[in-house]
Formats: sequence, structure tokens, C-alpha cells
Amino acid sequence: MKRSEVNREELSPMMLQYFSIKDRYMEELLFFRLGDFYELFFEDAEVTSRELELTLTGKNAGLKERIPMCGVPHHSAKSYIEKLINKGYKVAICEQLEDPRFTKGMVKRDVIEVITKGTMVDLEFLNERDFNYIGGIIDYNYAYLLTYVDISTGEVNSVMINHNNDSLLNEILNLNLKEVIVKNDFSLEIINILKNSYNINISINDEILEDEYTSIYEDVEDERIVYGIKNLLYYLHVKELKDLSHLSKVNILKRDDYLEMDVHTIRNLELIETLRLKERRFSLIWLLDKTKTAMGARTLKTWLMNPLKDKTEINKRYDYIETLNNNFLLREEMRNDLYEVYDLERLCGKIICGSLNARDVLQIKNSLKVLPDIARIIDELKFDFKIELHRELFDLLEKAIYEEPPISVKEGYLIKPGYNQELDELKEIRSGGKEFISSIESIEREKTGIQNLKVGFNKVFGYYIEVTKGQIDKIDPSLGWERRQTLTGAERFITPELKEKEALVLNAEEKIIDIEYNLFSEIRDILRKNVFALKETAKVLSEIDVFASLSIASEEYHLIRPKITDDRSISIIEGSHPVVQEVSQNTYIKNDIIMDEDTTTLLITGPNMSGKSTYMRQLAITVILAQMGSFVPAESCAMPIFDRIFTRIGASDDLVSGESTFMVEMLEAKNALVNATENSLILFDELGRGTATYDGMSLARAILEYISKNIKCKTLFSTHYHELTDLDKDYPDIKNVHVEAVEENGSITFLHKVSAGAVDKSYGIHVAALAGMPESLLKRASEILSVYESESKKDTPSIHAEQISFALEEEHKDEVKEMLKEINPLNTTPLEALNILYKLKEISRK
Repeated sequence: MKRSEVNREELSPMMLQYFSIKDRYMEELLFFRLGDFYELFFEDAEVTSRELELTLTGKNAGLKERIPMCGVPHHSAKSYIEKLINKGYKVAICEQLEDPRFTKGMVKRDVIEVITKGTMVDLEFLNERDFNYIGGIIDYNYAYLLTYVDISTGEVNSVMINHNNDSLLNEILNLNLKEVIVKNDFSLEIINILKNSYNINISINDEILEDEYTSIYEDVEDERIVYGIKNLLYYLHVKELKDLSHLSKVNILKRDDYLEMDVHTIRNLELIETLRLKERRFSLIWLLDKTKTAMGARTLKTWLMNPLKDKTEINKRYDYIETLNNNFLLREEMRNDLYEVYDLERLCGKIICGSLNARDVLQIKNSLKVLPDIARIIDELKFDFKIELHRELFDLLEKAIYEEPPISVKEGYLIKPGYNQELDELKEIRSGGKEFISSIESIEREKTGIQNLKVGFNKVFGYYIEVTKGQIDKIDPSLGWERRQTLTGAERFITPELKEKEALVLNAEEKIIDIEYNLFSEIRDILRKNVFALKETAKVLSEIDVFASLSIASEEYHLIRPKITDDRSISIIEGSHPVVQEVSQNTYIKNDIIMDEDTTTLLITGPNMSGKSTYMRQLAITVILAQMGSFVPAESCAMPIFDRIFTRIGASDDLVSGESTFMVEMLEAKNALVNATENSLILFDELGRGTATYDGMSLARAILEYISKNIKCKTLFSTHYHELTDLDKDYPDIKNVHVEAVEENGSITFLHKVSAGAVDKSYGIHVAALAGMPESLLKRASEILSVYESESKKDTPSIHAEQISFALEEEHKDEVKEMLKEINPLNTTPLEALNILYKLKEISRK
């Protein structure tokens, strides 16, 4: 049965209430609270039962037939909700707004929260080392405005992006946005790419939120940015029902302040995850991350993804690392303290969102406990960080909250003795009553002589005295016992005295839970008032944690302080790729990268597997580390500030869009050639290999000439086209280097050492031999190679910079290919197939 098929006049009152709420949340799966369960009905039930593999049952709703229903216990609903969210669904939580104990008639219910991928705040389900951003895009036709928020931490950012689809997609993918909000007239092309290719949730919102949370944007003069923030706030506050009181002032980012890297560069350089397995292990951030706090890990990622261009700020970061290296005992002491600090940023989010429990409060208290010691160490290091100690808040939490409270805030055992007088008195009454009740058993046994008499309790009858059937005649009527329940082998009684004490204990228990909850709510309100101060402390701690992490990494991997120069020369002596070096241990060969002021391009030749790609990545990684403020892997390093890095490394088809390897190559190359400036860095690995030899060679030569003539930026270009190595004769800014290899007795040894000059020989057949190709195949390949090389020397004309021409070999008809083109397998009979096979065999013999 569908919801749209229901005659609402026949529905029960409770289901009418459900319909009135569901009408407002058509897109969401409505978790409707009924007692100890969240129930889902109609289409919501069918979807949820399928996705979570739950049993689909039915419910009487006043109709002739039962309606579809499934449910989950409210105490374990989080895990079910998380699974649905990760599958791309939105979940609306409908709670009981009244206590059923004190309500006559039907309990009021309404949605208190809508949960989506971008608005989850539960620490249990968030990646502590990454952000959980939701973003809003406004298309101004000449530019895109992207506003993005992490609800769990309260961070708000805004950035203006060129009106270019690739630039927008790069920003969204680099930020790893979980959900995107757009206006109704937004580009369907981009929406489909985000939804279908990258599984990003898309929601539509044309409204803006006026006169609320103005502190976020009150200092912003650009009305475009203000509008973008208001648009996103409306979605979060009105549609998602989020309390946004903890959101910080917007941070307006200027892309020109940072080294720009597109999504291909970040992927090719394996900054965040590896190319093959998509795992954090063996990525650059895996190597650098020695942080002790979740906040520090997230800050480290931000720095890595946004290297600086401000020389002063970069050197300031170097100074902090150097100071920590020189004071390693204080550094270790500080890191031990940081290990005790929990995720204050996200705990602040839980304070505002109302999901904070007593264990979270304990985490805040334990984080505050180490602040005085961290502040002392910072003073000794003479760092210009200021940390608020929050002494009063710590003292309050130390005095109030039990060390091992329950998860629920409505079970009692939250507040310590001595915090509240009324609570202490009630606890004494409860304690005395329980002691009296436990003593009744021995008193009544003595009175009656019934040794197996016992006192028990259940929720229906409260406290009772139980006597077996065989001992009933020993009960004296003068005792005044009142029979309350008859069992198969026993009778249960109550006494006036027992009921009096029961009322005392149960009333005290109920009052204790209520008072503890109210006291806890007061503490939560106090924390709420301190949220921004706590977030500022969290920010300082996260930065200190990153500096300590980079300091540890510099010692562990023998990194050195680079020198940022004002000229355009690069001098990296004994440099390395830090991840490859760490994984390969003692077998790694270090290399120099030297490009003087007048050298724009290093043309790199050498066999496959010799280390050309690693050499190229090494330079990009060194630049990124240097500009994020980290030390770098080298004996010495001097380099300028770069504004952008472009890479084309490795071959991969874009299966989603149906683009071939070569088309992807050309698109990425075009992106570099169009957007690079004189201060950019380009890495092209074997560009042109995705097409025919002469096509590829021609394009590679034209691209190298274009960079040299028009862009003049630092470029590393690896190639197997040895014909390109003569470019240095016409272009003095292009230098040849090669990766050394030694050939002995038909076998090859890769030295992984880069030296000046070019190689004039390929080693593809040797690499095939290393891969274990059949000996006969390798022999035949060598014979064919000899023929090709002799013909190439005979037929290939000389190539000059201003006049490029290639002598194309005369195309010979391939008889086998021609036959294969004519065959239609669908219309070929078995007999015809045998005849064709015979003819092909005859041709092959010729």
C-alpha cells in the first residue's frame, strides 16, 4: 500500500499525526518515535527494510488492510541511521515532545532534526582526521561562490572561484564535500557529474535566512558573500533544523594566497591517498601525520592541501619547527600533554546540537586539565601563542561530574556528592530506604520462622514478600500482610511498612534522576556560553600539534630547512621522495635537481622502471612541503615560490565520461598550458604516448616548444622519444638529463641516478625480460627492433625548431586485418568459421 492511496478519514489519530508530519518531510525517511522504537511506514518502511535488511511487517492504522511498517530500537538507532546516510538518504528524527507519564491523550511529536551526509555531528560516525563539509554554490554567471561549513566543528569558509566548471569541480573534490546545496536554476551538467560520478548529495534551496546568526557575516562587506552564507544558513537552520550558534565568523579564502593544485595533481602526487588502493597508508599525509589530536590531524591536512605563497609566513613556520627541534625534551613533554586532549572542536559542536552526554563532558574536563602545563611549555619555548586555561570551567566539571557516568543523561549517576544539597539529601533517603528494605527479609524470617522467605521487586507490583505455597500456613493474620499476586508455587504479599518505604525509595529515585538531569542541563548551558572560547583554545592546540608533528617528521626522516629565494633558480642537493625512501629503506638513491635562472625545462630520458616518475614527483613533493611550512628531504634546498603545480603522470582512462587515455592526457595538458604562469611548475610524464608514435612525438615537441616560448615556467618532461633530445640545440633553456642504467651480457641494471645529458637507446625489451616474458618472444622482439631502428635511421629526416616534418612510412595493407574487418560473427555459420580459420592460417604461413 502506498501513502498516496490512503483515505485519511479512516486513519487512527496516531496515524493522522504521522501523516501531518510526513507531509512536511517528503524527501526524508521519517523515524517516528513510538515508545522505545523508531517506526517507519509505507514507502519509507519499504526502502529502509530493503537497505538495512530489516523485516517488513504490518500495522493496523484504522484501515481495512495493514500498512507496511518496520522499526529499530531507539537506543541503537544511530548505527542504522549512519548506514542510511552513507547510502545517500536523508533521515528526519521525529521525537516525543512530552513525557508520556504526565500526558493525557496522545503525546505530541515533531521532527527535531534532519540528518544528511553533510550535517552529521556524532563523533562515533565521523572521520576524526578529516572534515565533514557541506557546501552551497551560487552561480553569478561570471564567477562561482562556494560557501562551505563543517557543522561538527563550526568552521565557515567562503571562496570565489573562476566561472569554469573544472575549477569548481576541483574545489569541491579537493574539499571532499559530502553534500552540495544549489539553486533551482543551477547547471544540470554539474549536478549530474557530482551525483553520478562522485556520489555527492545534491539539494535545492532558493531561500535565504534573514536576521539570524548575523555574527557569522557582520564584518563582511561583499554582498555576494553575505547572500551565499544566508542561502546556506537557510537550508541548515530551516530545512535541517540545526542550531548554528557555534558557527565561527566566516573565513574568506583568496585562492591567490595559496599554491594551487587541481584534483589530478593531488591524486597523481598521492598527497592524501594512494593511486592504486585509495588508502591513506603510503600517502604523503600518512608520512607526515605524527599529530596527537584529531584537531591537529585535520589542520595538517588543511596546510598540506593549501601550501602558502607568503614567504614571511612560511619562514615563521620553519622557525617554530626549528625551535621544537632544538628543544626536543620540551616537545616530547608537550606531545604527551596533547595526547590527553580530546576533539574539543567537535565536542563544541555537540554542546550546541544538544547531543552532549556526561562522558563528553568528562572529555572536555580531561582536555582542560593539561592546559596549564601546555601553556607553561609554550612560554618556555617563547612561542607567541596564548592559551586560555579555563580554570573556573575545569573546577566546575571536576566538582560536578562522576568519573564513570552512563551514556544516557536520564539514568542518574551523573552528579557527584557535595555538588547539590537537595540531591545529596535525596540520595541519603534512597540509601536508607534501600538498606531498610534489604533488612526486612531477615526481620520477617525471624518473625515468621519461614527461612526461604524473600523480598523482591518488579515494575508492576513494586517491592513484595514472596512465600512458597508450603509455608503459607505459617503466616499469622495479625501481621497484616496483604496478598498481591498468586504464582504456581508461591504467593506474594505486601505490608504497609514495605509500601511506605517503597514510596520513599521510588519517589527519591525519580526525583534524583530529574534533579541530576536538570543540573546536567545547567552545566551544559554553562559550557554553551564558553563554546567560542573553547574553540579558540582548540585552534591554538591544533596548530601547536601540527608544528610538533612536522618537527618529529623532520627528525625521523632527516628533513632540512629549505631556503626560499627571490630568483627563479632551483637547487636541491641529494633530494628524495620521502614516502618512496621510507618504504624502500636503504635501497633509495638520492638525486640532485638543479635548474638555474635560465633553465626552464629538464627533458628526462631513460628506461622504464628507472625512476623518472619518482624523480619528477620528488620535485613537486619538495615544493609542496616547503610552501606548507615543512622541512624537506634533501641535503640542501633553495627554491622560489611557485603559484601553481600541474601534473600529468601515469595513464588512466576516464571510464565515467568515456574518455580515452589519450583524451585525458590532452585535457590535462591543455589545463596546464592554458593556466600556467611563469611561476608555475609543470610535470609531464611521457606525454603523447597514448597515440601513434609520430603523432605523439609531434605533440610532445610542440608542447615543449610552446612552454619554452610562451610560458617559460619550470618544467620536468620525461619521454621515450629520443628524437626530442636535440631540442637543446635550438632552445638553450631546455636541458637534457637521463636516468642511468648499465647493460651487461644482455641484462640491465637500473642505477636510479640522474645525470646530465641524454640517452639514445630504449630498454623496453630488457624490462620485458625482467617481467618474465617468454624467451622466444624476447628474441623475436629484438629482431623486429633491429629492423625498425635501421629503417628509422634511413627514413627519418632532421627536425628543426621552426620547421617540423615527419616522413611517414608508406602504409601497407594488412591482409589479415582486411579479412577480419569483413567478418560478422553474428552471421557466420560454424562451417564458414572453419573455412575462414583455414584461410587465415594460410596467410600467416606466407
